Amino acid sequence: MRYQKWYGSMGRIAVFLVFVLLAVLVILPLVWMLLSSVKDNTSFLTEPWSWPKTFRIGNYWYALKYGVGRYFLNSLLVTVVSVFLTVVFSALAAYAVSRFQFKGRNLVFLFILGGMMISPEVNLVSLFKLMQNLKLYNTHLGLIITYCVFQFSFTVLLFRSYMLSLPRAVEESALLDGCSVLKLFIHIIIPMCKPILASGALFATMHAWNEYMFATVLIESDSLKTIPVGLVTLQAALRTDYPVLISGLVISASVVVIAFLVFQKQFIRGLSQGSIKG
Repeated sequence: MRYQKWYGSMGRIAVFLVFVLLAVLVILPLVWMLLSSVKDNTSFLTEPWSWPKTFRIGNYWYALKYGVGRYFLNSLLVTVVSVFLTVVFSALAAYAVSRFQFKGRNLVFLFILGGMMISPEVNLVSLFKLMQNLKLYNTHLGLIITYCVFQFSFTVLLFRSYMLSLPRAVEESALLDGCSVLKLFIHIIIPMCKPILASGALFATMHAWNEYMFATVLIESDSLKTIPVGLVTLQAALRTDYPVLISGLVISASVVVIAFLVFQKQFIRGLSQGSIKG
């Protein structure tokens, strides 16, 4: 018994040390990026791991001045709209295939899942031609539609798994009391699905905010570029001023980090409960 307790304690300590090591590996690059963003160029090149002698907060202002602010607002617009549309349409589709009994329901769900097997790179040329024919090339609307389409299948799968675990007694009682299907969805299903909605929104946010390939191909005007493409343009303009460039990277990365910190409880809860039944 004593040896079992000893081995159990050693196992917990080993797991704790592994997680501490992983946390350090994740946090250390972020700390380095934050410190480098407030250095001057000389200190960055000669002493990359030293503490900044003077904090040059103005680097962030210069990054915004060189265009990061415009790219940030473009990404914010595209991300917010695409995430909203993805969550709304995915929730409606997941509710239909998880709660309604109709002929061909499983076939419809398999058809939706088929979208996950489509590689974005394979469809790049045809999508480019389609956007030109629909007059959506070089527009934020074309980029938003593209992001929604390629996130739709995964988000529906995520939402459906969660909705299958919800009890039907509440819905049946609401329907008996005269509640319509739309009111049932808005006032009962949506509040019950808040954790998984937050999880799906976070996944969609990370995809839309960090996506580079479609943003490069489908957007031509510099005034419409999103922040991943804009940072590449900024890199070409700031060949030697690395701290200002890193300041732009910090601004870009801060959105996803803040979003995860805000929704981390709902994110973990949604994924854990959604895996119960599928």
